[in-house]
Amino acid sequence: MFDCVAVVGATGAVGLEFLALLEQRGLPAKKVRLLASARSAGKRIPLKGNELTVEELGPDSFNGVDLAFFSAGGGISKQYAPIAAAAGCVVVDNSSAFRMDPATPLVVPEVNPEDVKAHKGVIANPNCSTIIMVVPVWPLHRANPVKRMVVSTYQAASGAGQAAMNELEQQTRDVLDGKPAQPKLMPFQYAFNLFSHNSDLYENGYNTEEMKMVNETRKMFHTEAINIAATCVRVPVMRAHSESINLEFTNPITPDEVRAILKDAPGVKIVDQRSPQHFPMPIEASGQDDVLVGRIRQDISRNDNRGIEMFIAGDQLRKGAALNGIQIAELL
Repeated sequence: MFDCVAVVGATGAVGLEFLALLEQRGLPAKKVRLLASARSAGKRIPLKGNELTVEELGPDSFNGVDLAFFSAGGGISKQYAPIAAAAGCVVVDNSSAFRMDPATPLVVPEVNPEDVKAHKGVIANPNCSTIIMVVPVWPLHRANPVKRMVVSTYQAASGAGQAAMNELEQQTRDVLDGKPAQPKLMPFQYAFNLFSHNSDLYENGYNTEEMKMVNETRKMFHTEAINIAATCVRVPVMRAHSESINLEFTNPITPDEVRAILKDAPGVKIVDQRSPQHFPMPIEASGQDDVLVGRIRQDISRNDNRGIEMFIAGDQLRKGAALNGIQIAELL
């Protein structure tokens, strides 16, 4: 039982999902505190039959707090997570601030739950696209080590927060009304369009989002031996990311063997009906805890039966963010 749990960034899309899951999963906490910026302070949010008042985040906010979920961006995490940890609070951080810090565990409970034990006050939630990818890839990797992975993502507006979701909705209304789309948060028209993920580019031509998938996967799998290449794309979908994944295994493997492994894998639901053609879709993944996996087939570009293709979809706000954090708290 936690005496007090805090949610930092409580009024954002992920923060609100944290609150919904706290109620749905019944995380044992005597008290819940909602923390956010000054402009959100005073707002009232329902939780477990009560209304909680949002408090302004400050240096003294973590006195008496056992556990805090951070979902207010990397800058806030860098400033306040050390303060919270020094006050005796365990921080589950949803930003990128500490993910690649060697002293901070990066955890997906279906993959590396034992790493939680090594925390020094902060535990990092991986990037949403990484989480959704590794949930089905990890059990396959354990059975037959993956040597190479090529992934293309189809990322929903939810990955950029509530403002991006609002922008997609407004642009869609405007375009259907014959008005020009007005990009604000996004660099280009989002409605009826798609574009490369708008994170910063490295010199190698890969963007930050793509390199997160590479580096975070290697950290959680505890190996540098797996080769990974990613292409991340924003698509005009409101919620739930999808990914096309090509895997090269150490030994030959068949689609039926893949299905048999994933059938009992935690956090995975197989949606792979060839007749009628029913495969993972973001609209069906939205609001679901499991990652949907389908289009499981042999890679016909190889003649050694060591390649598998599959398509997945997972709710970015749930398993890709808040749910993973709640599961980390349940491990604690």
